Amino acid sequence: MKYDEEFWNKYADENESRYNEEFSKYVRDLSNSLPGVQSILEIGCGTGIDLRLFSDSFQLYGIDLNEYALKIAKEKLPKAKFQKGNIIELPFEDSSMDFVFTHGLMNYLDDEILEKGIGEIFRVSKRWIMHCEKYEKSEKQIDQNHKFRNMGEKWLKYKIKFVSDVDLHEDYGQDQTRFTLLKKI
Repeated sequence: MKYDEEFWNKYADENESRYNEEFSKYVRDLSNSLPGVQSILEIGCGTGIDLRLFSDSFQLYGIDLNEYALKIAKEKLPKAKFQKGNIIELPFEDSSMDFVFTHGLMNYLDDEILEKGIGEIFRVSKRWIMHCEKYEKSEKQIDQNHKFRNMGEKWLKYKIKFVSDVDLHEDYGQDQTRFTLLKKI
């Protein structure tokens, strides 16, 4: 999918109204429970809603292509470091982020970008990787902009351990979403 600024600006506005505090608490609590987590990076952070409940004890980073969404993120969460960036060229050193996550991003990426992006996530991650994405065992198109993914298969060639790979509970407001937590080894 080619980057469509108008689509993503509208998505940013709608994202604020779709805020799911339970999911944000889940990500925050998970991060708190993992050993050694001090730096957190969300790729495709949009307006930063999944980072808003983290305490000041974390170093928070967000990357997104959409400048409009990043402007909102910076206003709502000034303690975090948000910047325009691309999943295939993350502006971080190797193994520099303790916890790297995506939420609803991978479904929008073309296959080639997805493959390169996974390599970049692995490169910058120090230990923990998480993603929550629309899931089906056999990938299929959802609409013209995104498709269901089987993200577990995408990680098989990397040195990782699956800590969890389960359907996300419906109470978190996610339909057909898979939660995957990986540990880099």
